[in-house]
Amino acid sequence: MSITLERKAELIKTHGRSDGDTGSAEVQVSILSERIANLTEHFKTHKKDNHSRRGLLKMVSQRRRLLDHLKLSDAGRYQALIEKLGLRR
Repeated sequence: MSITLERKAELIKTHGRSDGDTGSAEVQVSILSERIANLTEHFKTHKKDNHSRRGLLKMVSQRRRLLDHLKLSDAGRYQALIEKLGLRR
């Protein structure tokens, strides 16, 4: 359900603005997107897992807030990120 350290490091390297950048909106959104995708796969077999579903909804809303912040602060970075991640917003 959670992502591995190697996958997380790969996401940081791919989406980070500099080396070791873990706090930028791009990195946070990419990590949240990975976790959301993993939970979505989990729900295909565990349909009644409502406790994890609540966590999924919290992650989706947090990702939305981060994307809204990024859109207001820098629209170019926002467009590049949603195209790279394949998000439909």
